[in-house]
Formats: sequence, structure tokens, C-alpha cells
Amino acid sequence: ELSEEDRIAVNMGGTPPPTEAPGGIAGTGVAVFVQVKAHTQRADDTEAPPPPPEAVGAYMKKGEQSTGVLAMVDMLVADLDKEMQEMEVEETDAQKDYQKYVADSADKRAIDGSSIEEKESAKADAEAGLEKATMDNKSKMVESYNTAMVLKDLHLECDWLLSNFDMRKDARVGEIDSLKKAKAILSGADFA
Repeated sequence: ELSEEDRIAVNMGGTPPPTEAPGGIAGTGVAVFVQVKAHTQRADDTEAPPPPPEAVGAYMKKGEQSTGVLAMVDMLVADLDKEMQEMEVEETDAQKDYQKYVADSADKRAIDGSSIEEKESAKADAEAGLEKATMDNKSKMVESYNTAMVLKDLHLECDWLLSNFDMRKDARVGEIDSLKKAKAILSGADFA
């Protein structure tokens, strides 16, 4: 809590006074007690010294030392032989797998080749059928066009005949009458 003087100073734009640091662990007020053991040796606290380092082994003749190295070389050769056998088995298996893969691929290529031939043959047949149908369609279209033109011409002729029928009927009647009069004149009739 700020005193009255501190509140006035803060309100006037000043800084508040510093607060006290909380005491104890995480501001709980609980103090921590540390116990330090003195690093002094007392007569009753002495421990036994560590064991001495190993001494050099017993004396061996030179021939005895080389058998260890030869045994190690023999062990390396045996490991190498084992690895070589494993590699040969793996290579044999890989070769068999590869040969099987190549045989399967050849079979698949043969099947795909025959499938392609069949599809190309079917395509050629379909294209021939399409060409024939196109030609038939074209000839039918020409025939249909010609039929439509004949019908149009016939229709125009019929329309002309119907529109001129009465006039032609009157002309024919007049022609028949003229022929009868001409025959009568030739027969000696007098129409004067």
C-alpha cells in the first residue's frame, strides 16, 4: 500500500517507490536452510584408498604372443568368408528375381503386343465401317436432295396447272369451236 505522499508523487507523473522483495521460496515466506558439510578429514572418517592399478602380466615367450594375433586374423578370415557366402546367396537370389522379372516383362510385352494388334484391327474395322457409313450417308443425302428437287418441280408445275386451268379450259373450248367452224367452212357452210 502506498503512503499519501507516494500516491501524490505517482499521480503527478513520478515513479512509485521500490517494493520489498518477497521472502522465502516463491514468495511464500518459508525460509530455506542450507546445511554445508565442512571439507575436513577427521581420523575416524577416513576411507580406504582406491586399489592400485593392474600390473603388467606374466612373462610370455614371443611364440605365445603371436598365437593371439593369428587367432584374430583367422577370426577375421572366417567373418570375411561368412560375409562372402551371404553376399553370394543374396546375389543368387537377386539374379533369380531379376530373371523372373525379365521373363514376366517379356510375357507382359507379348500380351500387350497382341492386345495392341487386336485393338488396331478393331480400330481399322471401325474406321472402314465409318467410311462406308459416311459414303452411304452422302449418297442417301444426294438421293434425298434429288427427290426433294423433283417434288419441288412437280409441285410448282401442279400449282401452275391449277392456277391456269380455267384459262386453258376456256382457250380449248374456243379452239374446239374454231375448228368446228373451220370444218364447216371447208364443208361449204356460209356463216356470213
